[in-house]
Amino acid sequence: MTEHDHEHDHDHDEHEHHHHDGPHDYVGAIQGYRAEKDAFFKDSANSPVPPEERAAFEGLPYYPVNVDLVFEGLALEPYTGDEPANFEIPTSDNKLRPARRAGTFSFEVDGLPLRLTAYEIDGGHEDDSVFVPFLDATSGKETYGAGRYLDLNKREGSEYVVDFNRAYNPFCAYSPYYSCPLPPGENNLQVEIRAGEKQFHA
Repeated sequence: MTEHDHEHDHDHDEHEHHHHDGPHDYVGAIQGYRAEKDAFFKDSANSPVPPEERAAFEGLPYYPVNVDLVFEGLALEPYTGDEPANFEIPTSDNKLRPARRAGTFSFEVDGLPLRLTAYEIDGGHEDDSVFVPFLDATSGKETYGAGRYLDLNKREGSEYVVDFNRAYNPFCAYSPYYSCPLPPGENNLQVEIRAGEKQFHA
């Protein structure tokens, strides 16, 4: 089974909420989204949690919602790095999948300028969504060692929101039977991103 064919069917778009709705509304929206995801993981036939483990599943571990790790109004800037735009991204099961560097996002965490490259996998998507896998200084410690994912959808005015509270584990964190893209080295952030999902322990 492949992952990233997005997180997915149980959905990101339907529950998108704007940070500028206000901190209380935003935190409540994220908490509601997490509750829905936990229910999906426990009860859905499409859950990545192995069937024999679902009865004991009590929910995913998350960092507290951190409004300082939400970056609104970001442009998808042209990719200007040294790597080829079109390439093959390695996966957790030692395969390669066609991918394209769609551009980069720039932002700051604790005053440190950071950049993440966004990708299109297997030919991209008509809705201008992009895939952002990343590692950070919590990877392999507090969060999944092979990194976490963001799925970003373009908003009005060609802008995106990088919201690390929505950073999620690839399905490979729950079962070895998935094929999950691995974050390229250019997306290894040298800071702690203490938001989103934490390491899952069955």
